[in-house]
Amino acid sequence: MSKTEWKGSTLLAPVPAALVSCGTVEHPNALTIAWTGITCSDPPMTYVSIRPERHSYGIIRETGEFVINLTTGAMARATDFCGVRSGRDMDKLAAAKLTVEPASKLSAPVIAQSPLALECKVREIIPLGSHDMFLAEIVAVDVEERLLDEAGKLHLEKAGLMAYSHGEYFAMGKKIGSFGYSVRKKHPKNPNLKKKK
Repeated sequence: MSKTEWKGSTLLAPVPAALVSCGTVEHPNALTIAWTGITCSDPPMTYVSIRPERHSYGIIRETGEFVINLTTGAMARATDFCGVRSGRDMDKLAAAKLTVEPASKLSAPVIAQSPLALECKVREIIPLGSHDMFLAEIVAVDVEERLLDEAGKLHLEKAGLMAYSHGEYFAMGKKIGSFGYSVRKKHPKNPNLKKKK
């Protein structure tokens, strides 16, 4: 396939459309973040990259904690709203009809409508240019109980998660594989079993 070369840019997609909550349950704030991901599994580490002029930047820098709330298709309008309005000017969460509840390990709140939330403590702030990266340890995960089966296994595919790609939001679609499926051995068919007609 032929390709056209462009200058370096932020065209990694899709990425999460996450709501990052901060502050306290009494005085919460949230902003929409696409620049986030996992940086380490042991200890579990993540990051969010935020412009210093954002209202949440100062809150997170001062408190040293935040919560990454995964979002669903049903939360698309609220997620977008929290990305284009400032908490300096209004109570964005109330305007977006989002509610908060206490986190298990932090003062920063969890967004109740989120199916899964990562509670994070900042370990380092790295200036990068337009954004500063808040490198953080994931100290707890809050999971909606309906996503767990009887054995306690997580079925995140039932959450209806949302992704962000080049300025647009997308509902995640059908499963097309699972980790390691390309090299997993296939079980031979039992010749003693007759096909049903």
